[in-house]
Amino acid sequence: MAETPTDAVQQILIKIQESIVALRAEFRSELGSFRESTEKRLDALETLIRKQRRDSAGMLVMMRAAASDFDERVSAVEERMAALEARKS
Repeated sequence: MAETPTDAVQQILIKIQESIVALRAEFRSELGSFRESTEKRLDALETLIRKQRRDSAGMLVMMRAAASDFDERVSAVEERMAALEARKS
């Protein structure tokens, strides 16, 4: 046993302070990587949403064209039917 008592409080506090600093540095690095990965994922989602909007707009244009073409064909058939009915009576 040592003859003079030593004060360990200061050394313990220094060790605690060092571990807090290390923990903060680790947290900051993890937070930075989390932020980067989140931004990458959001960018990928934005790109996907833009593509889907463009695809949806294209589908809408195609559907309108198909509907108008169908309407024209049905109108032509109706006109023929009306002409045939008028001819018979």
